[in-house]
Amino acid sequence: MRVALPRWTGTLAVKSAAFITVMCCALAALLGVLVHVSVTDQTVGQARELALSRLKDATSAFESGDTLLPGAGVDPEGLPPSLRRLAARGERGTMVDRHHGRPTMWAAGPADHGRTLAVEVDYSQQARTIAGLDNAILWSSGLAIGATLLVGAFAVTRVSRRLHATARVARRISAGDLDARVDDPLARDASRPQDEVAAVAAALDSMAASLQGKLLAEQRFTADVAHELRTPLTGLHAAAELLPPGRPTELVRDRVAALRTLTEDLLEISRLDAGRERLDLDGEHLSTVAERAVRAARAAGATGAAGTDGGAGAADTRIRVVRDVYVETDRRRLERVLGNLVANAHKHGRPPVVVTVEGPVVSVRDHGEGYPEYLLEHGPQRFRTEGGATGHGLGLTIALGQAEVLGARLEFDNAPDGGAVATLTLPQSPPETPAAGVTGPS
Repeated sequence: MRVALPRWTGTLAVKSAAFITVMCCALAALLGVLVHVSVTDQTVGQARELALSRLKDATSAFESGDTLLPGAGVDPEGLPPSLRRLAARGERGTMVDRHHGRPTMWAAGPADHGRTLAVEVDYSQQARTIAGLDNAILWSSGLAIGATLLVGAFAVTRVSRRLHATARVARRISAGDLDARVDDPLARDASRPQDEVAAVAAALDSMAASLQGKLLAEQRFTADVAHELRTPLTGLHAAAELLPPGRPTELVRDRVAALRTLTEDLLEISRLDAGRERLDLDGEHLSTVAERAVRAARAAGATGAAGTDGGAGAADTRIRVVRDVYVETDRRRLERVLGNLVANAHKHGRPPVVVTVEGPVVSVRDHGEGYPEYLLEHGPQRFRTEGGATGHGLGLTIALGQAEVLGARLEFDNAPDGGAVATLTLPQSPPETPAAGVTGPS
């Protein structure tokens, strides 16, 4: 079972700090143990040599019957039992133990009649020296770890800050800001050694510049083609109006009208791509804008010119007002978005089409087969339709672009019981009005 950790623990700075701390602690512990063992062995060895030397002198004095020096004695009080047993076997040995509350180095050897001759040497100074060394190791290790952490945190923070800047620029580019660049200072100076962050930043800037160039070229091409088509289409439309009445004339006029609509859609898309659209804000109740958009779609559907993705049948549209609101928005663009959604619902779905106003949220639902999978995953795509549907696939693209200009969010989904649902969420704007119930076909 995995433990749920806070999100901040996954950052590079935290991981680097944890790694540096663990490595510093491990290195400090290793060096501390080595120094402690080395100094302790040296100190204990010197005390042992002194104790054995005094034991040798005490043994000589004992054998010759002389008086033993202070600190030496036969079977003295406090002698460790292990040394007593060692001496009973006829061997000599040393051991550090506490005697009368202070550290003592004992040296013991055999005496006559199974007794033990022992010498005690004060080990307090050596013990204090080792304790002071241990404290010095602890303090110096703590200071070294703290200093290393500060230096490491400074270095890692600089790298992580550059990575965060690169990530922010990448998100801006994905949101459509193709002018965004990382402009990493290290990547600008080719004479300096380049690290991985500079390489990523340079690659991202290069990709953004290349993508911007290709999109600008595509936008210019679309705009130029649409502008070049307007003049001959105007003449073609005028010539079609001069043709004598009849079925062939109606067909020609219908195709010319469709071509003019496609040209206007391409021009609108080129303006949206260029980001030159500006809002003309005005205040109005959202239900009023929705009713006007539905009436326009119905009129366009009746003449067979409801836009690229429009069509007949827009008269079978119901407006349902759950809660009306007063919105500050560009009414023309909002009507364009709602009109395209209603026209698309009639063109590719089945009636009835229901437009629901619930606060700042407007949904358009049909009862057809729903949106295709590619649209739900990737959004509307230009000049792409599926299932034998007619049209150029520009209506929803324009609706999405105009919604972005309005600062609104347009989402596409399929209803659980069938049918496509487009949901437009507008920025909040007071004041609100009470619910207005349900109206019939508009």
